[in-house]
Amino acid sequence: MQDTNGVLVQGHIKIFDPESQKVYIDKRNAIHYENMSLALAESLANAGEGFIYEMSFGNGGTSVDPTGIITYLTPNSTGTNASLYNQTYTKVVDDRSVNNTDPARNKLETRHVSGTNYTDIVVSCLLDYGEPNGQDAFDTASATDSPYVFDELGLRSYSNSGTGRLITHVIFHPVQKSLNRLIQIDYTVRVQSLAG
Repeated sequence: MQDTNGVLVQGHIKIFDPESQKVYIDKRNAIHYENMSLALAESLANAGEGFIYEMSFGNGGTSVDPTGIITYLTPNSTGTNASLYNQTYTKVVDDRSVNNTDPARNKLETRHVSGTNYTDIVVSCLLDYGEPNGQDAFDTASATDSPYVFDELGLRSYSNSGTGRLITHVIFHPVQKSLNRLIQIDYTVRVQSLAG
């Protein structure tokens, strides 16, 4: 007898200011199912790879015409070498890694309610006032192609060989990170068994 049940993976992202609680982005994201299947298999096989390791930020997911109309590109969710359109910043969110500079605020946690067939992985990432280096002093940029006016981000898995695989990708309207604002990202990945 063959088990025909499966696993569903869904993602949701919330980007907000943790002090004012102003929400900039609140939406679902795309899952890269091929890379996610590799990540799940590598994690379950204790292969030392596959687990969520870093959050990558970019500014190549949209274009804004002179009248302010935003055109959104399609998230990259095919091909094992998929990446952000224009990655400009990366932050380690694996709180067990020595490369994580603030594991209390950049971390992974799992949440499960007994008796349910799903578990959430909550990835928290804080871009503090002083990061990234080189950002504008105030959130008044008129150009959306600045390295720290983000319109895309994704989660990457850990890889011993360097850059991990992109396992999620989300495109959103441009949000500027500047010295005068904190930005908190709560990225939830739900792993659900389709049985039971």
